[in-house]
Amino acid sequence: MKLIIFGPPGSGKGTYSSKLKEIFGVEKIATGDIFREEIKKGSELGKKVEKYVKEGKLVPDEIVIEVVKEKIKNLENFILDGFPRTINQAKELLKITKIDAIIKLNMHEEIIVKKILGRRICSNPKCDGNYNIADIHETIDGIEYFLPAILPKNDMLCDKCGSPLIQREDDKEEIIRERIRIYEEQTKPVLEFFKRETKIPIIEIWVNRPVDEIVDRIVKSLKSLF
Repeated sequence: MKLIIFGPPGSGKGTYSSKLKEIFGVEKIATGDIFREEIKKGSELGKKVEKYVKEGKLVPDEIVIEVVKEKIKNLENFILDGFPRTINQAKELLKITKIDAIIKLNMHEEIIVKKILGRRICSNPKCDGNYNIADIHETIDGIEYFLPAILPKNDMLCDKCGSPLIQREDDKEEIIRERIRIYEEQTKPVLEFFKRETKIPIIEIWVNRPVDEIVDRIVKSLKSLF
C-alpha cells in the first residue's frame, strides 16, 4: 500500500500517518521530520534546509525530491507526509512509483492556529510522540469541532520514551499563518493535478473529532478501496 496524506499544517498528518503505520505496517516518511532531525545533527542537508524550515517556507524541489527518492527506493508500503508539495514534486513522484490512494484532511484556519499553538512533541528525535494541550469545542461554517486535549500521563513527559515534551521552534502564530498561506497557494493545486491527471482515489476527511474516531473513518475508507 502506497499512500499520500495531505492537509494544511496542524491538521494531524503526523498523528494519522503514525497511526496508519501501526495499523497497516506502512513506513512513515515525513519530510519535515527528516529535515528537523538533520538540522539537529548539523549535517550538510540540515544546513541547506535550516533557513527554509525556520521561516516556514518550502524547501527547494531538487533537495526534497532527492531525499524522498532515497527513502522510498526499496519500499513496497509507505505513507508520504509532507510530500509532494508542488506539482513538479508530484510529477517526479509518479515517475518513480505508483500511488494507491490519497488521504486529504480538512480543517478551518482558526482551528489550525489553536491546535498548532497547543502542540507539544517529544524532544527525542528518534521518538514520534505527539501531544496537544489545546481543548477545542466550537462550530465553524456548520462543522462542529470536538477536539479534546491530548495530554501525556505524566506532566510534559512523553508516554513512549519519558523524554521532555517541547514546542517546535516554528510553532508561532505568524509562521503558522504563513505556512497556511503557502499551503493554499502552492500545495492545493497539487491535489487538482492528481484529480486531473490521474485516477488515484482521494479520500476527504474533516478532522473535527478525537483522533481514534478520525482514524476509524480513514481505515474504513481505505479498506473500501482494497
